Formats: sequence, C-alpha cells, structure tokens
Amino acid sequence: MHPLHDIVVQASIEDFVPVVIEIPKGSKLKYEIDKSTGLLMLDRVLYSSVHYPANYGFLPQSHADDGDPLDVLVLMQEPVVPLTIVRARAIGGFRMRDDKGGDDKIIAVAVDDPAFNHYTDSAQLPPHLVVELDRFFRDYKVLEGKTSEVDRPYSRAEALDVMRGALAAYRGMSAWKKG
Repeated sequence: MHPLHDIVVQASIEDFVPVVIEIPKGSKLKYEIDKSTGLLMLDRVLYSSVHYPANYGFLPQSHADDGDPLDVLVLMQEPVVPLTIVRARAIGGFRMRDDKGGDDKIIAVAVDDPAFNHYTDSAQLPPHLVVELDRFFRDYKVLEGKTSEVDRPYSRAEALDVMRGALAAYRGMSAWKKG
C-alpha cells in the first residue's frame, strides 16, 4: 500500500479526512514521503533549535502548489508514530512562501482526541498556540540561510477550499496515477 496513492479520501471532507503523519509533535527530524516508493525518507535534521509544534503530515491523494501533497498540522495531545493515519478535521490554515513558492499549511484537530476535537475553527484556538505555529514556520529554516513568509491564519471555509483544490489537482495529474 502506498500512503499517498492508496488511502481513500471520502467525497465529503467536512467531518474529517485521513491524514498520514510524517513527523511527530516535538521532533526535530524532517521526514518526507518518497512519492515513488511510499517509504519515509529523512530529509534533514532541523538546523534551528525548534521542534514541530504539532503532528505534521499530508492529505493523501492531494497535490499542493509546492509539488508535494498538501501539508496538514494535526493538533492533539500526543506525538504520533510516523505513517500513522489520523482522522482529522480541518479548522483553518495559513499560507506561507519559501524558496519553493506558495505552501499552504492546513490546521486540523484529531477527531479522536477529546482535548482538541471540540475546536471547529482556528479562531477558537488559544492565541498563544497560533503564535507558536506562526513562529515555528518563520524560524525553522533561518539557520539554513533560507527565508519563509507566513500569512495570517485563514478560516475553516478557506481551508476546505484549499483541500478541495489540492484533491482536484491530484486527480488531474497523470504522473501520479497508478498504472
């Protein structure tokens, strides 16, 4: 089974979607799914003294503006083992730009975690948590000599639109279709 191509995303994405976790909350290791094999590859160890503030993964069968699957931050109490599928509900997101161009980050909550599943929009999150997410993506590449710009957080409705666009983009890509 290939985690990018074979995990089905239901037509209705409002209640939850499957998110494949690549990086556990608290890690300094930047893992990425290898699109050809489906294996997890170590991209790098973060250069800065920061760690991922949430479990970080991707929406299967999606294609984002940066050429990768759509990134999803899943808020929950515990770090998750890489390649775990988490049922997550989008509550917002933000757009960032780095050396590869535009790169949306969807903010979601684990629907199976009672400490977070009551959030329905990113505007409900504690303000300091939003600042932590923003600051992480501004800082995590600085010591690599790279810059990243982070826009204001956006709503759940906009996040769902971004997700629908990334799912449609995947379906339109012949290179990612299984033969």
